[in-house]
Amino acid sequence: MVPTLSSFDPHLASVLASADPPGAAARAIRAALQSVSSARTDTGDRRLLVVDDDASVRQIVAELLTEEGYAPLTAASADEALALMRTEPLPLVISDVKMPDKDGLTFLRELRAEFPDCAVLMMTGYGQVESAVEALKWGASDYLLKPIRANHLSAAVLRALDRRRVVYEAQLYQRALEGAVEEKTRALEHAYHEISETYRITLEALVTALDARECETGSHSQRVVRFSLAIGDRLGVSGKDREDLARGALLHDIGKIGVPDHILLKPGRLTEEEWVEMRKHPEIGARIISGIEFLAPAAAIVLSHQERWDGHGYPQGLAGADIPLGARIFAIADTIDAITTDRPYRRGRAFAHARAELVKYAGTQFDPRVVEVAAQITDEEWAVLRGEEPPFKARP
Repeated sequence: MVPTLSSFDPHLASVLASADPPGAAARAIRAALQSVSSARTDTGDRRLLVVDDDASVRQIVAELLTEEGYAPLTAASADEALALMRTEPLPLVISDVKMPDKDGLTFLRELRAEFPDCAVLMMTGYGQVESAVEALKWGASDYLLKPIRANHLSAAVLRALDRRRVVYEAQLYQRALEGAVEEKTRALEHAYHEISETYRITLEALVTALDARECETGSHSQRVVRFSLAIGDRLGVSGKDREDLARGALLHDIGKIGVPDHILLKPGRLTEEEWVEMRKHPEIGARIISGIEFLAPAAAIVLSHQERWDGHGYPQGLAGADIPLGARIFAIADTIDAITTDRPYRRGRAFAHARAELVKYAGTQFDPRVVEVAAQITDEEWAVLRGEEPPFKARP
């Protein structure tokens, strides 16, 4: 009967049942357990090797083993035994400790190095017990005192083979677990790539919506992503926080989708009532993306991107460190792009002019620490950032 996974590890069985029914990982486990079952009934375990330079000892031990139903082979020296093992590996070797040319301990070390799965019993005389104990340190399963007694020999062989079987089964099971883990890892990597692709498509769709709503918003959003990341990198923003910064910068104006066209696209000055409507776009944008799980952390940047360091911004009137760091970074990136980009009513100014404006309003409109970091970025670096490939491309 093939053993079940639950007989080895009930917790793993339940995990696989819920996570991979009936997937490749579970199949790998079942295949290994079938191998374990086969190992338990392997008739090859009846073949043994007896090594002793004394022919009479070899003959006596071989006869005792044959009476117990084993199929012993014999070798007169360590080198002969190693040569035989290389031709026909056997599960158990019974060797004398004291042999000419190459003693039993040297043979044991060489045998275990070349055949680590082989079980070894050492035979020794009454005056050689210390050598037998040393053999146990080098991996021997047990030792037998000469003259060999049939009941002692039989019991020692059974223990050694049983121990070898348990170790072998454990190795099979471990390999099966490793295979299952590798299979699940590949499956998770595939799922991660699929999720990442879904995220990318979602962002592309939102960028397309921005492009359709305001002709210049798409390119502006892409530039402020690059500018925000350049500043964030210098501030040590990394990992998921960096991803959220990029997404928040990209989608900062997504709420303008909810602003009426006659206000959003108005060529002249807005009235006070129209400004009230326009100032709703951070809250609208935050509501739009907060319902999308992977964009939810970026909603804080979208909501707070019009806040000011001195607390005179909107919509919440946050001040200082209460404003999310991503929003403080974005405010500076947005200002740099606004100053250096051509407008219908003026040409874009130099980066040096934008830098001077940031320094002028540090501590009122902008976080002074973020201004200090952004001011260290050279004009050449800003120019390169402006010309880089957009990190999120709009779909045609």
